[in-house]
Amino acid sequence: MKMTFVHENDKFSYYVKEAFKTLRTNFLFSGSDIKTVLITSCVKNEGKSTVSLELSKSLALSEKKVLLIDADLRKSVLSTRYTDNDGEVLGLSEYISAQAELDEVIYATQLENLNIIFAGAVPPNPVELLGSSKFEALMKEMRERYDYVIVDAAPLGAVIDASVLSTFCDGAAIVISSGEIGYRFAKEVKTQLEKSNCKVLGAILNRVPTKSSSYYSRYYRKYYGKYTKSSGYGKYINTYGNVEDEYSLKSKKK
Repeated sequence: MKMTFVHENDKFSYYVKEAFKTLRTNFLFSGSDIKTVLITSCVKNEGKSTVSLELSKSLALSEKKVLLIDADLRKSVLSTRYTDNDGEVLGLSEYISAQAELDEVIYATQLENLNIIFAGAVPPNPVELLGSSKFEALMKEMRERYDYVIVDAAPLGAVIDASVLSTFCDGAAIVISSGEIGYRFAKEVKTQLEKSNCKVLGAILNRVPTKSSSYYSRYYRKYYGKYTKSSGYGKYINTYGNVEDEYSLKSKKK
C-alpha cells in the first residue's frame, strides 16, 4: 500500500475542532446500518472536501477504520490541496477504468486507521464510471473492510454525479455555506437525493457569521472558558443550543 501525508489545518480554532467532534458523534449515533456516507454540496466552494477529510480524520482518531473516497472526478482538490502528493496519482478513475489494481489506488496515511482513494485523472465520462457495476462492487467490498466509508462527491446542484453515487451509500449529508444559496435550491438538492432512495442524514452548515450567535458565544464561554477565535470561522447554533463552529450535522427531524 502506498503512503501519503495528510496536512493538519492549524487555522482551526477550538470551536471548529469541537464542532468536528460533535459531527463525528452524530455520525456514530446515526445507526449501525450507516457505514457508507456521501458528502456533497449544492454548489462549489462550500467546503465539502474539507468536511469530508476532517470527518474522516476525526472518525479515525476515535479508533474507527475509515476509508475516504474522493469521487469528485470533475474537479478534485483533495490530492493537491490537502496532502503531500507530488503530481498526479493513481486513483478511482484509473481503478474503475481497469488501468490500475485496487492495491495501487488505496493510500495509507500517517493516521493508522485512515486510508484514502484519490480521484485520479479527470475522465471524459465521470457519470458512467461512477454508475458502473465495478464501482458498486468496490463500495460493497469496502463496506465490509472498513467501519466507515466517506464519499466526497461533486456538488449536486451542478452535476448529477452525487445522485448516482448515493444509490450505493447508506446515507448522505449536504454541506451548505451560509448566505450562498437559497432555501428552495437547497430543498431541490435534498429532494434529488431522496429520489435515489438514499437516507438524508442532515445538513452541515458552514461559514455562519459570528454576530448571528453572539449570545450563545457568551453562554458557551461562561461554562467552558474563553478561547482565542481564529478569523474566517463563524459559529453555528445547533438544535441543542450549543455553540459549534463552521460545521455541524443537524439530524433530520422526523
